[in-house]
Parts: sequence; C-alpha cells; structure tokens
Amino acid sequence: MSTGILLALIAALLLDRVVGDPDWLWRRLPHPVVLFGAMIGWCDRTFNRKRLGEEALRISGVLVIAVLLLWSLFCGWLLHKLFMQIGIFGWLLEIIVVAVFLAQKSLADHVSRVATGLRTGGLEGGRKAVSMIVGRDPETLNEPAVCRAAIESLAENFSDGVVAPAFWYALLGLPGLLAYKMLNTADSMIGHKSPKYLHFGWASARFDDLANIPAARLSILLIAAGAVLAKGRRAARNAIGIALRDHGLHRSPNSGWPEAAMAGALDVQLAGPRIYAGTLVNEPMINGAGRAVATVADVETGVSIFYRACASLAVLAVIAALVGSIV
Repeated sequence: MSTGILLALIAALLLDRVVGDPDWLWRRLPHPVVLFGAMIGWCDRTFNRKRLGEEALRISGVLVIAVLLLWSLFCGWLLHKLFMQIGIFGWLLEIIVVAVFLAQKSLADHVSRVATGLRTGGLEGGRKAVSMIVGRDPETLNEPAVCRAAIESLAENFSDGVVAPAFWYALLGLPGLLAYKMLNTADSMIGHKSPKYLHFGWASARFDDLANIPAARLSILLIAAGAVLAKGRRAARNAIGIALRDHGLHRSPNSGWPEAAMAGALDVQLAGPRIYAGTLVNEPMINGAGRAVATVADVETGVSIFYRACASLAVLAVIAALVGSIV
C-alpha cells in the first residue's frame, strides 16, 4: 500500500461521497461497469454452449474469467502508467476513475428513496423504490419486508460496493480495482446456481467469494464504528456480537457478515424467507432475538450508520497513509 495510492483513495472516497454517480454523465457515456457487462455477456453467449458437458462448461468458465481478469489487470496497469506520465493532472484522473467504481452516494441515495417512497407513496411507493435494488418480487413484500430488503441491500453492498473496491485499490492500485470490479460484475451476471450457469459460472462465483473475504470481515468493524457514532456503544457491541454469531446463517459466505452486523446495530431481524421469481427461498432469520418488524426509521438509521461507516473507512485510509509515510 503506497502512500500515493492511499491519498488517491481518500480523495476518491470524498469525491464519491459528494458527487456520486451523476445521471447526466452516465446518460451520455457508458459506465465502465456497463462495458464490463458487455464483455461478460459476449463471453457468455460465445462460450456457454448447451452442447458442452458439465466438465467442459466448468473449464470454459475458468478460462473466460481468467482472461477477463488478466485483461482488467493489464488495463489498470496501462491506465496508471498513462496517468503517471501527466503529473498532477494524471493523479486527479486516477482519483476520478477510482471514485467511479465506488458506490457510497449512489447506494445511500437508492436506499433513502425506499424510505421516502414509503413515507410519501405508501407501500406501493416503497415497493417501486426497493425493486431498483433487490431481486425479490416486490409485490410479495409488505412494509416491514420492504424495509428489511432495503437494509439488507445497504449492508451487503457496503461490503462489495465500497469496502472491497477500496481494499483492492489500496492493495494493488488500479489493476486490483479493475480486476475486482470485473470479477464482481461477472459474479452478478453468471455466478448463479441456475441450470444455465451452475457450471459455466462456477469459477466466477468462487473467485468472487475469495475476493470478498477481506472486505466482508472488515465491514463489520466499520459498521460497528458507524453504529457507535450514530447510536452509541451498545449498538456497536451488538453489531460485532451478532455478526460473529449469525454470519453463517446467510447463504453467502460473505454477505452474512455485514448483514448480521447491521441487524445487530439496528436490533432488528433480517433475512428469513423471501420470494425470488415466484420461488420461495427459506432462510433463517439473522438476529432472531431482535425486533421482528423493521420500520422506515430503521432504514433511515441504517443509512446514517452506513455514511458513518464510510467515513470510518476514509479515516482508516488516512491512518494507513500516515503510518506509511513514517515507516
């Protein structure tokens, strides 16, 4: 972790917190993640052939994600080299690129719209807003379920939309950041257990699980820091305690950590049974001893904790930069 990279990360976190993902820009330009998605989609159409057997599909998926990751690493390395050739202007460009791949403001805005939708448009307003950020059937959700879905999305995406990109950029610079975002995008597109992707998407899903291990664990400490700032020490203790106890109840090896931490911080039950594409998915409740009914106020408090957790991440980067400059 070089001091220069950490300083760029701090600036990018601040820029993303203030500017986010402006709609006017991405209506005119394709977002880099959209370009990643186009590449992954082409690979899916080209190499995920029904006529292939299970082993051949798995090998094909391994080769595809390996090539995509190598391409991402090369592009990140090349961009960094180009930026370094143009001095301070290049450093500013790198900050902008890093900020583009962070999701602080955009995530908080989407989740806040759920609370606003419920307050101003009732259940239908909340369902419409939450359908933009979750995959479950919105028509099956009552108001507490809408609130739980928003909080779960906030916690999970804090880990893989903020902490993980920041971690991999701090560790490996632009190559690490671009490779992580490519991998995470691939997981969201082809890393499913559906018949079509069970074998072809296996490598993407497994590599994404591995890549998110550090961020998922770090996220519980950051959520606890956000909780102590927003609600006090008891909320922070609950965040850590519930995360350590209940993270394994989640179907994902990583998402359970931040979701359980947020459940503890808010003292509310999360997860449980839900419906995806008409299919009931039975899962245990995280923080089963917490309040059974999530409220709009919980969503708003969750956003408050989230912003303070993001600020704690920036402070952690500042501390790392100071230590690095001394050592």
